[in-house]
Amino acid sequence: MYEQKTKETDADVIEFIESVDHPKKRQDAYKLLELFEKASGHSAKMWGPSIIGFGSYHYVYKTGHEGDAPLVGFSPRKAKISLYFATGDENRGPLLEKFGKHTSGKACIYINKTEDIDLDVLQQLIQQSISFLQSLYPPLK
Repeated sequence: MYEQKTKETDADVIEFIESVDHPKKRQDAYKLLELFEKASGHSAKMWGPSIIGFGSYHYVYKTGHEGDAPLVGFSPRKAKISLYFATGDENRGPLLEKFGKHTSGKACIYINKTEDIDLDVLQQLIQQSISFLQSLYPPLK
């Protein structure tokens, strides 16, 4: 049986940010922490050893596979900063066109630094991703 690798932990978010080697990445992590908390309405939690997540949802795939994941999150990685959003949101395109310098994967958007992006658009991306996920996987009562 599959066991989910990335789980919410009790690790300290500030300790993790302080462990980031590069001073500019550390500064950007604090800026993103504040912005994600404000835009999501959730406090930060560590997911696995290196993802700072906000809120959570429980998913169940058609295959029967299920688990928990953060609604949104980010990780100040060595190469780039990874921003985690919902997969499958086809309405994200227009916002990404206004977002600034980035590259994208299936669920991640990668940036070099916060100065490269429009922080107002980031707030909209966070809120849109949360709305999309909560419509797919309504919060448990």
